[in-house]
Amino acid sequence: MNTFMFSVEEINLMCIFDINGRNDLITELRDSLRGVYEPDIREVYESTIKKLEKMSDVDFAEVGLYIADEYINGEEYDIAE
Repeated sequence: MNTFMFSVEEINLMCIFDINGRNDLITELRDSLRGVYEPDIREVYESTIKKLEKMSDVDFAEVGLYIADEYINGEEYDIAE
């Protein structure tokens, strides 16, 4: 069972990139981070990268990644339109 929790912001960030592989996603996030200067946005990038680095590919495959508006009941998402 996946014990890694991502914030709505982290999930939305990951969905901007190719989410077919954890390592490729980490590389894309790091490359993109070079051009991010806003401290709050950098924090989201950095926390996302740290979580991805700590998890296995199996854990990553279990993460439901889709653009979300907000959490409902702490687990489900409203899909952004």
